[in-house]
Amino acid sequence: MSSHDVSQAAAEAAARTQDAVDSRRLNDAIAELAGFGGRSDGGVARETLTPLDVEARRHLVGRARALGCSVSVDTCGNLFFRRAGQQADLPPVLTGSHIDTQPVGGKLDGAYGVIAGLEVIQALNDAGVATRRPVEVVVWTNEEGSRFGPGAMGSSAFAQPERLAGYRASRDAEGVTFGDALDATLAQMPDVERTALGHAVDSCVELHIEQGPVLEDANVPLGVVTGIQSVRWFSVTVSGAAAHAGTTPMEVRRDAMRAALELAGHLYARGDAMRASGLRMTLGRWRVGPNSINTIPGEVEFTVDARCVDEDVLTRFEAALRDAVASLDAADGFTAQVQSLFTRATTHFPLPMTALVERACARASANAGEGAPIEVTSGAFHDAMYVADLCPTAMIFVPSRSGISHNAAEYTEPHQLYLGAQALAYVVAELACR
Repeated sequence: MSSHDVSQAAAEAAARTQDAVDSRRLNDAIAELAGFGGRSDGGVARETLTPLDVEARRHLVGRARALGCSVSVDTCGNLFFRRAGQQADLPPVLTGSHIDTQPVGGKLDGAYGVIAGLEVIQALNDAGVATRRPVEVVVWTNEEGSRFGPGAMGSSAFAQPERLAGYRASRDAEGVTFGDALDATLAQMPDVERTALGHAVDSCVELHIEQGPVLEDANVPLGVVTGIQSVRWFSVTVSGAAAHAGTTPMEVRRDAMRAALELAGHLYARGDAMRASGLRMTLGRWRVGPNSINTIPGEVEFTVDARCVDEDVLTRFEAALRDAVASLDAADGFTAQVQSLFTRATTHFPLPMTALVERACARASANAGEGAPIEVTSGAFHDAMYVADLCPTAMIFVPSRSGISHNAAEYTEPHQLYLGAQALAYVVAELACR
């Protein structure tokens, strides 16, 4: 068969699979998974490697096996549901996401991508499509990072297995290590085959809610994600002198909070000035010492989260941050320092993958009488950014009402969830049939 014939056959299989996606089945499955940790306010509390997470994993293992999938789990707890291909030795097409939530999260963040992946396998079965490559749906471990830090442990360890040793020492608020929680979870899955971290993958596509307002504001149901913006995290510490609040005259104080707030004002002004360049800057966590009502703060630490698609913009902002800290450091009576906590370069998804996603989204939207998809950039981290280090990767977004996520109010219209799963089905089927 010529390459043209292969491409044509793959596109035809993709269309049949897309048309076999079932909206009610998809949304019922989302609701069923949300029952594991579901709250009366509509949210979900299911942090990683907790008993609820284990129950949810067992639920998904049962669903995958009922679809004819083999199931395996690696040494970081990442679950893989594999639908066999005609050539078993070929690396699989990967899709999926995560099922862990924030302490109070929604029912869609991550979980939607996993359930949609299983719906794709059901659609492939219903459409009678035999793919050349295997298809795998993955459940990544600890994407949120709310119980153990950092986030995206599962996907980053999959990309670089040597990271796992360090991750195992991470502790939650109760002092439990990630390693102990992981071992306990794996012990409750004795019937699941063990596999090594980092097996070969042909390609990957992740479906996710946008977690922002862009698609809703544009009144379109699907977004073609071109990449994930770069991020740089910093910690800034300002030191002055703690002293009695009632006895120390204002003119002789070395108030670390006042100095830190002046520095923060400078950073906000710089952030506003660079807004047109796409910079997003957040001062997110503050620690005040000694944090007493009647003591002048002697030390203040705060974090800076800076994000942008353009690395040059972040480089300029970092230079401005360091200059501002150095200037404060030179002021009489204060010392200040800045520490880099985390840096991740921009993830650019390859054009052939985004072109395929665009075709898939355009077909689903047109068949539903909806507006054409638009290109968007992800402002949030996703597991796809680590998988992109290993293979051609892409993402699809569906809208989030009012841009809300990490919140019980997180919501996407069922019809939009259906269109997203249809787009995913097209992409996975075409990749797997090539």
